[in-house]
Amino acid sequence: MIDRLAIRVNADAALVRKGRFVDVTFLLEVGEQAWLVTIDRGRVAEVLKGPFVMPRWTFALRASADGWARFWAPDPEPGWHDLFALIRHKQLRAEGDLHPFMANLFYFKGVLGSLRGENA
Repeated sequence: MIDRLAIRVNADAALVRKGRFVDVTFLLEVGEQAWLVTIDRGRVAEVLKGPFVMPRWTFALRASADGWARFWAPDPEPGWHDLFALIRHKQLRAEGDLHPFMANLFYFKGVLGSLRGENA
């Protein structure tokens, strides 16, 4: 499912426009599996599947596979509907330099929310 992130994000002109100042590589962990996602001017330029040896990233978003599956449900239940709800309920860990994440929070909510309804 994560491999379709570029297709979903890059096809959404409004989302790309919202992230036009975002240039970052972040780590997305779904349970034991990791991906490096590179954003270039709001477009997902690359999605690399791990495992990695000493990956380079600015920030990391880590949650269990079940946590992400519940977040990516077509109509997620309360507490699983938003990245900050996941953080508040200790289901998501955000690590590293969080400035790009926080400064572009609505963009990243849109990026990760773009996978809603995808089959795992």
